[in-house]
Amino acid sequence: MAIKKILIVDDSPTERHFLGELLTKNGFTIVTAESGEDAVARVKELMPDLILMDVVMPGMNGFQATRTITRDAETSHIPVIMCTSKNQETDKVWGKRQGAAEYVVKPVDPQELLGKIAAL
Repeated sequence: MAIKKILIVDDSPTERHFLGELLTKNGFTIVTAESGEDAVARVKELMPDLILMDVVMPGMNGFQATRTITRDAETSHIPVIMCTSKNQETDKVWGKRQGAAEYVVKPVDPQELLGKIAAL
C-alpha cells in the first residue's frame, strides 16, 4: 500500500511542525491531531494511510489511542508508528502490544523515520 496521507498525533505544536515539514518535503500529505481523543474521533473521517503517534499526552495517551484504533475493524488496517521520547525497551514492547507497527524515539532521526515509513 502506498502511503500518501499521514496523521501526526502530538500535543506539541513544535513536534507537529517538525514532523509535518519533514514529511511534506518528502511528498506526503499531512493531517494533525493534538490528542489521543482527537485522533480516535477523527481517524475514521480522515482515513490516513499511516499514523505517527506520540505517547505522552494529556487525557488519552498514545498507547490507549493506538490500542483503540488498531482494534477497531474500520481502522485496524492503518499502521501506527509510535513517535515518542519514551525510550525504554519495555515501552517499545508495550507499544507493539498495543498494535504499533514500529517505534521511533525522539528526537526523531529523519532518515530512520523515512526508512521505517518506506518499509511498511
